[in-house]
Parts: sequence; C-alpha cells; structure tokens
Amino acid sequence: MTHDARSALLHAALDAAERGWHVFPLLPGTKRPALHGEASCPGTGPCASGHLKWEQRATTDPARIERCWATGPFNVGIATGPAGLLVVDLDTLKPTDEEGTPDGAANFLALCERAGHTVPNTRRVRTPSGGEHLYFTAPSGVRFTNTTGTLTPKVDTRAWGGQVVAPGSVTPQGRYTVLDERPVANLPEWLQKALTAPQRPTAAPVLPALARDTDRYAAAVLRREVAAVATTAEGGRQAELLRAVRAVGRFVAWGDLDRATVEAAFTCGGESAGLPPGECRATIRKALDYSIRTAWPRRTA
Repeated sequence: MTHDARSALLHAALDAAERGWHVFPLLPGTKRPALHGEASCPGTGPCASGHLKWEQRATTDPARIERCWATGPFNVGIATGPAGLLVVDLDTLKPTDEEGTPDGAANFLALCERAGHTVPNTRRVRTPSGGEHLYFTAPSGVRFTNTTGTLTPKVDTRAWGGQVVAPGSVTPQGRYTVLDERPVANLPEWLQKALTAPQRPTAAPVLPALARDTDRYAAAVLRREVAAVATTAEGGRQAELLRAVRAVGRFVAWGDLDRATVEAAFTCGGESAGLPPGECRATIRKALDYSIRTAWPRRTA
C-alpha cells in the first residue's frame, strides 16, 4: 500500500477521533482488530495491570493514533460503545438467501413505516457490500449492546461490545464511503423502545410462497404485518388484524401483491394468534375492500 493510502487511513482515524469517536486499528484490508488477543497478551504497556481488549484500548488521542498508523496501513475501527454511538447496520442479501427475500434496507423501511415514522435522517455510510450504516447518538443512562435481527431480519445494531468500520477504510470488496454527511441524529425514542422491549419468542406463521417478481418492499411489509398479527395477545387480535390488512391493502391496489396471497397470509397469521378461520376471512375481506377502494395513487405515496 502506498504512503498516500496510509496517510488517507490516518486521516480517517483522526477525523473519527475529532468527532469524539474512539478508534483502534484493524488489520490492513480487513474488519478484524489488529491488537493482540488475551492468549498472546505480553502483560506490558497498556496491559501491565491485566489484558485490555480492543474496546478498552480504543482512543481519541491524536498522538497515539499518529504513532499507531505510522507503523502500518491499518483500517479504522470505531468502538461504538465508548464513542456513544448506536449504529444500525442494514445488511444486503447473501447468495444463500431465498430469492425475493427483502434486504435490510427494505425491512428497516417497513419497520419505520409500521411505527408511523419515516427512515431517520442521520449520517449514513455505505459498506463495500452495498449495505448501509446509520449512525445515531445513544441516549445517556442506557447501555445498549449489539443485536442481530432483533428489530427485523437483516438489520443489526452495534453499541457496547461492538464496532463498525470507519469510512475511508478499504477491503478487497471496496471502500467504506459516506453517503450522507449530515450530523449524527439522536436515537429516535421509538427505536429505543423497540430495542429495549422484551422479546417474546413465538413461532413464525408459515406464509404462502410469493411470486419471484414480488416487490421486495411490499413483501417486507406483508411479512412484518402478518408477524405482528400472529403475536398479538387476546383482546386486541381482531383490531390488529384489521389495521395490518389495511396497511398492506395499498400494495394489492397497486398490483404489487396478489390479493389471494395476501388473504392466505393474513388468515395464517390470524389463526396463529388464535382467531377462528371464519372471523379471519371476514375481517380480511372487509379490510382489503376498504383499502383497495381508498388507496391513494402510487405517485403521491
């Protein structure tokens, strides 16, 4: 790697540190920490009083950063916990994923819409694989940890115990680049609640197969709304079914989803929640008729 490339990585590390984000070196061209592990700890220097992990050794000290990056072309890791960040990681699809599966961006958009919000405006970084990192300032007094798929499939979060690769870093797949330079937003309250809410283990309803050309966003909304119905407790099941079907009905009106498929999916979700099949079908038919009749044109959506 050239001296100019090394200087660019040093600049990336210093830029992150200037923002108050604790950084540490990653092995050149990778996402793996370059610091020694506990098994090979020499017990000297910073570790003289006991082994310090990468999160503990991450720093904002410009002098330490310059000394470190002078020795090699290290990628830049940001220790999200000490940095006071919570980063939402929107994953792309893998070759092993079933065709038509919504990616992280589609699932997160559906999650935001269901919560009654748009996707938050904040600093965004594009990963070499085509995914995105959304940066948020974590609230004080709450110690968030990492999650994998807790919010919704293909959406992870990084906080205490986690790291993200800073923009400017390079892997064989490409470079981490900033998509949106705007200031880091505070973590929205609704996302805080979603991350701290007790997770109820439930069996996911088996949905009918969707056509291969089904719109990914429409598929993500359908899956999430059916799951919401399936996990609703007694006392609010029919109201939740009515609301969820109306939320999906516009995609039927626009031709993104087949009506029969939607009816079958919500019948499955309603029955999983304990509603009688006949009650499910009547509610679904009523809600879809209303949604199709009142759906706004796609161009104004």
